[in-house]
Amino acid sequence: MSKKLSWLQVCRSQEFCGKGVALDNCRFDEATLKPVEGDVVDCDEELPALCARMREMGRSSCSIVFCDGDVYVETQPQQTRDTPIRTDRPA
Repeated sequence: MSKKLSWLQVCRSQEFCGKGVALDNCRFDEATLKPVEGDVVDCDEELPALCARMREMGRSSCSIVFCDGDVYVETQPQQTRDTPIRTDRPA
């Protein structure tokens, strides 16, 4: 199992609720440090079993997050206004 999902999709899925979820290529919200999306590699109700499988598969860089049904919303970065660059020279 390796499918790209948003954390919202993971939390809304009965397949993952109440389980530890191993995410590869996980992106986190900069403000809350909560997961936003990632590639779901595996899941299990038993954290030691999940960690053992990840170790056996050589997946040591996965983030393991518990899915308890809470949905974390990604905050949008504030828009910065670009200051126009003047290309003309004063006379």
